[in-house]
Amino acid sequence: MMAHGGSTSGAPRFSMPDRPRPSPHTSFVELLQERAVSHPDRLAFSFLQDGETESAKLSYGELDRRARTIAAHLQQRGHQGGRALLLYNPGLEFVAGFFGCLYANVTAVPAYPPRSNQLISRLAAIVQDAETRVALTSQTLLEGIAERLKDLGGAAPKELIATDTLADGEANAWQANQIQPESLAFLQYTSGSTGHPKGVMVSHANLLHNSYLINLCFEDSPGSLGVCWLPPYHDMGLVGGILQPIYVGASMILMPPVSFLQRPFRWLEAISRYGVTTSGGPNFAYEFCARQVRPEQLETIDLSRWSLAFTGAEPVRAETIDLFCHTFAACGFKREAFFPCYGLAENTLIVTGGQKSAPPLICHFAASSLSDHRAEELEPNSAEPEASRALVASGPVVGEQRLVVVEPEREQLLEPGQIGEIWVRGTSVALGYRNQEELSTATFHAHRHPTQSRDLLK
Repeated sequence: MMAHGGSTSGAPRFSMPDRPRPSPHTSFVELLQERAVSHPDRLAFSFLQDGETESAKLSYGELDRRARTIAAHLQQRGHQGGRALLLYNPGLEFVAGFFGCLYANVTAVPAYPPRSNQLISRLAAIVQDAETRVALTSQTLLEGIAERLKDLGGAAPKELIATDTLADGEANAWQANQIQPESLAFLQYTSGSTGHPKGVMVSHANLLHNSYLINLCFEDSPGSLGVCWLPPYHDMGLVGGILQPIYVGASMILMPPVSFLQRPFRWLEAISRYGVTTSGGPNFAYEFCARQVRPEQLETIDLSRWSLAFTGAEPVRAETIDLFCHTFAACGFKREAFFPCYGLAENTLIVTGGQKSAPPLICHFAASSLSDHRAEELEPNSAEPEASRALVASGPVVGEQRLVVVEPEREQLLEPGQIGEIWVRGTSVALGYRNQEELSTATFHAHRHPTQSRDLLK
């Protein structure tokens, strides 16, 4: 299988050190249950309701119990094998609801709670495609969600459950399922460049494999600590922010995205206050922090324990790296902490990433060559600024995945220095788009060119 990515000039490749080993589990259900048995009292998640004040926390044992409670209720209501819409505000109830679906063998469908006509239009498209019979939410949202779902007419889920009202006693009624690795875990709806939501079908095997790849790059351990403000409805927030700490047995501090957007310094304050080792976000987040911070605030934070600051989901700009490093060097932030990476929902999440503790690789190219789909590398400062463009490398392909750069119209491999489309093959590549067979075939299967004797990604 393969997935299309963005443009690239190719990246140097090297073998990743054999550090973490793949999980022996067949699903995150098995994995979380093992964590709950081996260290039930270890903190799994805490939540800063306003980005500053801790309002809730879940240990591994408590998360397992909440997941079994929700799963048992879904099973008793006959939803096993179906799909459930997750309509929560960012928080721990979303985490419990997602794992409750996994435990019940119900395909989770995360989505933004609709508060505007634009969001209700997107939700309508998702509901119509996913054909969900039940929606999960919290008590505080229940009435508003119920009103919004009426706008969807006959396509709306027939049942709405406030999972935070379910009694923990129901956990004992949970019936364990034999989950197959290739069975569907959740649908990740992504608009891509078309604007129409497409449901990426992510399997249990996809989740475990990509979590392993992330661990190869990040090298986190049970002693690591993260903080995440990224939306849990998207792949980076869900797979990177919620599933990765469970995978390694670590702890994660969550905060609402709006808390970061209203006051970006809250992110850095949390990293400093709790001694966070791993956190990240898109390029704009780092630029936002550097441009919004006030001189007196710099004297109040310590970023010296922040050893991995991943950045992806949009082009990583060399100017942003330089600005952030210059602004926060006095706070102990190290340039080597920056970790540019590349991924997409169709590959569950990560595709490429560099070596931890290595400084970001920034190369300069002739601007005229890039517009001609070529990458002509220049020596730094060897050309006028307007004639040169600095690009940040997103690292080599991670693990045993296979990556090639292709001219998509002719379906031909490109030579080094040529810009084309990224094709990737591996266990992380999702099963396809739900209900879009033609698009799935075009996007998830490598093509054989008539003049070539082998598949491009064989």
